Amino acid sequence: MMGLEMSKKRPASVPESSQRAAVSVSEMASLCQLSRSRFHTLVREGIFPCPVQPGEGKRPYYTQELIRQCLDIRRSGIGANGQVVLFNRRTGKKPDRKRPPEKPPTAESAGLVESLKALGLTATVEAVAAAVQNVFPGGTEGIDQGEVVRKVFLHLQGRRS
Repeated sequence: MMGLEMSKKRPASVPESSQRAAVSVSEMASLCQLSRSRFHTLVREGIFPCPVQPGEGKRPYYTQELIRQCLDIRRSGIGANGQVVLFNRRTGKKPDRKRPPEKPPTAESAGLVESLKALGLTATVEAVAAAVQNVFPGGTEGIDQGEVVRKVFLHLQGRRS
């Protein structure tokens, strides 16, 4: 039993991708600090060498020699076909997308929440504001408050059932 458990564990020193006997095309693109699509384009153009195709239906891979060749091409900027290639720097981390600032709940939405609560419906200010926007896209100005409460109530009730 002890021997089976030992064989399932990984060795203490797992070789880095550039030191392994072979790597996948995706790993090779990563080692070259390129996206997979850009790497495939450069392979088609002859800048990087083609991977080894072991047989029908098998995954292509890069051998140790091809790994060294691809990394040399990346370092030197001279492709396997002799062409000069310029690489953009890849930062590895995409910039955080800025979310639009949330609008503070309006006094009208807070009042609607209280009115809906009196009718036995609990809803957040955000849900009520979204319902008002959905039911009254042009705004509620000039519409009777009772009508607004009624339509928002029915809208929220319809969503729940």
